[in-house]
Amino acid sequence: MKYAKFSPLLLLVFLAACGPSTKIEKTWTDPSFTPGNVNFHKILVIGQMPDESSRRIAEDKLVAAIKNVTAVPSYTYLLPSDSAISTVDAKLKADSFDGVVIMRLSAVDKSTSYVPGTSYGGYYGRYGYYGGGYGTSGYYQEDKTYFVETNFYSLPESKLLWSATTSSLNPSKLDKSLDHVITELRIQLQKQKLIK
Repeated sequence: MKYAKFSPLLLLVFLAACGPSTKIEKTWTDPSFTPGNVNFHKILVIGQMPDESSRRIAEDKLVAAIKNVTAVPSYTYLLPSDSAISTVDAKLKADSFDGVVIMRLSAVDKSTSYVPGTSYGGYYGRYGYYGGGYGTSGYYQEDKTYFVETNFYSLPESKLLWSATTSSLNPSKLDKSLDHVITELRIQLQKQKLIK
């Protein structure tokens, strides 16, 4: 009966171990950029995602994470006819945008890993083995790692100031995965003083 007391705890540990993990894989900052020397006032947020609903979710979440700056999701601003970069740049500058953030799903890597089995119960005592144990068999699982690249551009200088790639292992839901990615990005963007 001792197992029953530990079952919920073991289940929580197992679920935590199986949850998605998001981390910054790499970042790059323009060597000529000095954090704090540029104050952005109006930023366009672009989410280049596989479908329109994912794009809107990503843009809305990133806009919500940017504080003290006017951030605009691209789906409310850009038109389907806005396809030429020079035309979009001119339109953004005319509307007083000074920054652009582009987030895109850059890759999905698949790999297979082996999860070893476990056994519980039973013990060796002074006179041998006692009790009946139970356990699980080992198994193979397919892992998917999603890589999201985010680039921060300065419009007045027409150049990339900062770039980062995040990885998320086995995300289960888009909303929660994006929350983890954006949390990591916000921390990095605040460190660079690109946002507050």
